[in-house]
Amino acid sequence: MNWDRIEGNWKQLKGNAKEQWGKLTDDQLDVIAGQREQMAGKIQELYGISKHEAEKQIADWQTVVLDKMHAIGKDKSVDDAATSHTTKK
Repeated sequence: MNWDRIEGNWKQLKGNAKEQWGKLTDDQLDVIAGQREQMAGKIQELYGISKHEAEKQIADWQTVVLDKMHAIGKDKSVDDAATSHTTKK
């Protein structure tokens, strides 16, 4: 999966990231600005987990978000993709 898509749509996806990692503040998400390494470091720091675990959580989140973005295609917004809980037919 391509992190560039997440970075490019960060403004729409940061709300979903905050849902996933509730300890991240809006200011922290603005500073992260879609930069994966900064995100991993902040998650590691806030949750007291290993770098490996933070990377795993991000990879899992990335897969879900990008799969949802792909499933809806270009007809809906990225924000809808990140928060939708429907399954594709």
